[in-house]
Amino acid sequence: MSDSHGIDRREFVKSAVAIGGAAALSACLNRGPEIDVPRGPEAPGSAFPERQHAWNEFLPTTEAGNNHHPRHRVLLPLDYGEGTPTDAERETVEAALSGVERAYERSAAGLLLTVSYSPYYFDRFDADLPESVDLPEPRALSSFEDPDPDDPDAIVHLASDHGEVVMGAEEALKGELDELNGVSQPDAALTDAFTVRERRTGFIGDGLPAENQDVDGVPDDGPVPEDAPLYMGFESAYEGNQPTEDRVTIQSGPFAGGTTQQISTLTLNLTQWYEQDSREQRVAKMFCPHHAENDVVEDAGENLGTDPRMDDCADPMDSARRDGVVGHGQKMVDVREDDAPIILRRDFDSTDQGRAGVHFLSLQREIADFVTTREAMNGEEIDRNSAVGQRTNNGILQYINTVRRGNFLVPPRSLRALPPANPEVAEDGEVAHA
Repeated sequence: MSDSHGIDRREFVKSAVAIGGAAALSACLNRGPEIDVPRGPEAPGSAFPERQHAWNEFLPTTEAGNNHHPRHRVLLPLDYGEGTPTDAERETVEAALSGVERAYERSAAGLLLTVSYSPYYFDRFDADLPESVDLPEPRALSSFEDPDPDDPDAIVHLASDHGEVVMGAEEALKGELDELNGVSQPDAALTDAFTVRERRTGFIGDGLPAENQDVDGVPDDGPVPEDAPLYMGFESAYEGNQPTEDRVTIQSGPFAGGTTQQISTLTLNLTQWYEQDSREQRVAKMFCPHHAENDVVEDAGENLGTDPRMDDCADPMDSARRDGVVGHGQKMVDVREDDAPIILRRDFDSTDQGRAGVHFLSLQREIADFVTTREAMNGEEIDRNSAVGQRTNNGILQYINTVRRGNFLVPPRSLRALPPANPEVAEDGEVAHA
């Protein structure tokens, strides 16, 4: 749908989200029909789950049976500064977060958000993180990558089907709006305690990658399929290929109910993907050679429903030796527990810095679970024992480059505002509670 200016509204909204700021929000609100988003509860603290990352029950389901993921995203990396947080700062941060939650219902059509903290944030405390939390500093996880550490103190993740919602929430959290969706906002802002280092934006959903492919990393002839939810042309977050939120939740200790979050910033180089590789080759590299040979995947892969059918694929080493190629999904089959993966994907595409990219965001009980998954993706044993190369024909490795990686703790909701490193230990070193 185009507005009176002749510009496709979806494309305009995505561009406005990428630009950000009060002017972009105002321009977006002044174009096209006004969106109608229900307000949130008066007391979000008692109405919302203790798990910040408990999104699934608030997501609608697609026709294929998979969770529908919010189309527009904003990541706000935050720096706290020196010293340790005060109780007054914690109250201010919580008030700002609760303000936007009162303005928008908790849903994909409304607003979903999390706040997470890096190991660099927790370094300021005398107490160590409890043993129940696995949160190392980020590092390179293959011989062919050299990512920069993603080292802000905290990151806020905002998600909604409506670009106006994520922009409005962002401005309110920065203290730039007195009213949001008809709800008065508190005299409190994240920027009373933090500095916003930068903003990262992105999108996921049918049509959005095709509408935003005029960027570096994608061939000029516009090859991204119109129905694709991601730049590489295929559905990825099948329900049968995701663990439960229970599986990625920390089970014990003071941060029980939280999770760990990994964010990798990836750039894409899709010239060969679209200009040299045939569709059959793309299917083989994304799924497996069996799927390519038997036309298992139609269009973006929605015909697969909730199950990408990786069990139909051969053993990765067998495929590598017989076909000279191994699929990305095929390599992930061995990284399972109770027949499900161990990381929950909530990644999305991006045009930050004018380049096609991915903010690969995953949740897992321990960062070690992500490391295990990434090591399987590397396929090093396949590289050593077959004609498949270190990156060539080794899944999708040759088309992505990891430029930045960060590890974060998503605390339970009651500890989301500037948490101490160990809530069981008081600042004077005494045990606060069992």
